[in-house]
Amino acid sequence: MTFSSGRRTRPPRTGRRPWPPRTGRRRTALVAAAMAAVFLAVGPSSAAGPVIPPHPKPLGIGDPLFPQLGNPGYDVTAYDLAFDYHRQDRPLDAVTTIDARATAALRTINLDFTQGIVDSVRVDGERARFVTTGEDLVIIPSAPVRRGAAFRITVRHTSDPRGGASGGWVRTSDGLAMANQANAAHRVFPCNDHPSDKARFTFRITAPKSLTVVANGQPGQRVRKGSRTTWTYRLAHPMATELAQISIGRSAVPHRTGPHGLPMRDVVPAADRTRLEKWLARTPGQLGWMEKKAGRYPFENYGVLIAHATTGFELETQTLSLFERDLFTSGQLPRWYIESIMVHELAHQWFGDSVSPRRWSDLWLNEGHATWYEALYADEHGKASLKRRMRKAYGQSDTWRAEAGPPAAPKPADPDQQIGIFRPIVYDGGALVLYALRQRIGRTAFERLERQWVLRHRDGVASTADFIRLASEVAGRDLSGFLRPWLYGRTTPPMPGHPDWKPAAQQTAKGAAPPGARAGRHAVRHAVPWAVKPG
Repeated sequence: MTFSSGRRTRPPRTGRRPWPPRTGRRRTALVAAAMAAVFLAVGPSSAAGPVIPPHPKPLGIGDPLFPQLGNPGYDVTAYDLAFDYHRQDRPLDAVTTIDARATAALRTINLDFTQGIVDSVRVDGERARFVTTGEDLVIIPSAPVRRGAAFRITVRHTSDPRGGASGGWVRTSDGLAMANQANAAHRVFPCNDHPSDKARFTFRITAPKSLTVVANGQPGQRVRKGSRTTWTYRLAHPMATELAQISIGRSAVPHRTGPHGLPMRDVVPAADRTRLEKWLARTPGQLGWMEKKAGRYPFENYGVLIAHATTGFELETQTLSLFERDLFTSGQLPRWYIESIMVHELAHQWFGDSVSPRRWSDLWLNEGHATWYEALYADEHGKASLKRRMRKAYGQSDTWRAEAGPPAAPKPADPDQQIGIFRPIVYDGGALVLYALRQRIGRTAFERLERQWVLRHRDGVASTADFIRLASEVAGRDLSGFLRPWLYGRTTPPMPGHPDWKPAAQQTAKGAAPPGARAGRHAVRHAVPWAVKPG
């Protein structure tokens, strides 16, 4: 994610119609205790049907940064999302179908969901009772789901694009797009909203025939009925909920071909197609450059979605990265810098999308890598020195650590500022860790590590511990003693090969950072960044 500048909760409500749920992935002792409490609260079924727990509670999988995100007891394998769109200021009618497998016996099933009204729920075709609590939808199936069983949940609900300041739907000049990172997918559809539970996605969106709809993945059948058209898209690879993308609007969709015949499609405001073409034409070359660094592009297609909207950030939604129109049209930023931001989001397709974080504390693996390739692209194209940028980041690193924690153990954000986890320490601070590692093991071993990382964990999730383990394997020696202080230390270790680099005195202004340092979702574009070379 790159920054560009600078839930509504309903009261508990019950129902009796059913839908099929899905399951989560990694479970801890804390999660097991939470589930045990729910089982005890449910009690036995009666002749009138399953008993609603007297005090249903939102659950979570114990993520250090978002403790109530995700849900224990199941693993989602597929989502089928159907939306019926009329106007951007009206809730969409929706049906979310979830296929899952139980990893524990389930008398109740929790899903993350808010900012919509649930009409009915079915589990394996049978009507199920439900209650909303906090930002969870608690489902009570007509019969318990046994451990290891596959099951299907179908939820009929609304999805409200109004009041999207906390993420989820983004209202554009002529429709909608999505920005679900880090914890906002459940403001759009019921889900297991944590990146550790990746799944296949199918999208079915019905809209007025005058509008164009594009979503992640490959297009499928398109059916026109009267004045409305239903568009279908499917992903060939699993995806985290935070990376889902749907664009609805008066859009042009130019197509081109990338490396190895890769299908490419971009989505831009129809009125701006000619004006934006020079930027769209850069993507195939950027793909070729990234493939030389990280290996073959990991998905079935790619493109950029340029939305006429104000978000304050850019976002790496899988196969279709989201950008603000003004990034390309304001005329306030140099061309090389805009291209480096495009590379930042592209790099995320490998680092963050194909290989997703096991928990949000591993965010530096996403943002540190994307920032690294953003900076490396600018350096190799002769526009901004990587070494100079890393030296400036080194000078600020102790300040960032004091304010936000170390790269691999960042402090939680304020409750009403969830995207506050996207701070300089995980962007340039994370890239600085990679620079130190390259200094320690050498360029050849470092480049081999990068390729092995995305190859070994493709379509999966991985943690900081996994990275340390693989780095040690590639280097042929234990690097935990070197990397742990860089990743978890309160202060920044000495930089290998640069004994003259010194941390600057800690600044007291919160968030102080050099121009261009990342804060918020992706690139802060309040100024042209780091050491621009003359000309």
